[in-house]
Amino acid sequence: MEQNHFEVLRPGINSTFQDKGRFNVQYMGLAPGGAMDYQSFLLANILLDNDKNTGAIEFAYQGPLLKLVKGKTKIVITGNVFFKIYSSNGEIIGDPYRTYDLNEGDQLDILATKASVYGYLSVEGGFKLDKFCGSVSSQPRAFIGPNEGKKIEFKDKILILKNSTIKKNKIIRDIKFEPKKIFSVLPGPQFHYFSTTSKKKFFSTPYMITKQTDRMGMRVIGASLENLINSNIPSEGIIKGAIQVPGDGNPIILLSDHPTTGGYPKVGSIISSDYDDLIQQNANKEIFFQLVTLEAAEQQFALYLEKIKKKISNIEEI
Repeated sequence: MEQNHFEVLRPGINSTFQDKGRFNVQYMGLAPGGAMDYQSFLLANILLDNDKNTGAIEFAYQGPLLKLVKGKTKIVITGNVFFKIYSSNGEIIGDPYRTYDLNEGDQLDILATKASVYGYLSVEGGFKLDKFCGSVSSQPRAFIGPNEGKKIEFKDKILILKNSTIKKNKIIRDIKFEPKKIFSVLPGPQFHYFSTTSKKKFFSTPYMITKQTDRMGMRVIGASLENLINSNIPSEGIIKGAIQVPGDGNPIILLSDHPTTGGYPKVGSIISSDYDDLIQQNANKEIFFQLVTLEAAEQQFALYLEKIKKKISNIEEI
């Protein structure tokens, strides 16, 4: 008997399966990975009454075009995304953060993100995916994760676990995507390697996000950081958000699929509560960095969690 599934009519850009990531395995050379925008990923699952770590499809700039070949399901798109649904009832221009019912033969066309990078597609009950080290997150460079670790491709069959049973749809209204320009940074372990003058410039002048940006890292160009001690260090463990500075002085911000160790000095690290906003910035966008204390970072993280709770409390049935 044929299983409920989508057929991929267009894979989109960098479309992969993601959950929160795989943890406690970095010592084996496996990066945590996971959804780039955790808040958008989380809200997608909550809107569908899924487990909070149910795997979703993450896409960048343009998502996939999918046909529901068999079954019926309920879907949600999160992020600042433009998409359409084609059904027997006609064409629907979709709203993000709102669930929709799809029936056999319907098509979902995720056309583009708007002034942002990443979006998410979740289905009620989740996709049928095999876990690796406790996670369904894909890392295509390492061929790790479901779909043989590869990005979603044309003609792929994407299995869904069950038919929809939830009757009512849900929505979170008035989610606004406001542009963010200033990102908070904690000092890194080699903060003292860099000259006082260059650090002042780093925290007062703009840096431009380059096109050399993907799930592994984000290169930015601006005032070069002058290293007074050594541009190479013995390799040590790295975390998401760390800001490495290679010999040319131009920072690289490490992202979710970062290597597990690295030998460049780190001037700082993007605080956790700013990460979702950072990865949604397009190439050629100018951003600023500001130095903060650990206490300030903790306060901002508490506010970040409060904002998520507020959005969850605003979920309505429609």
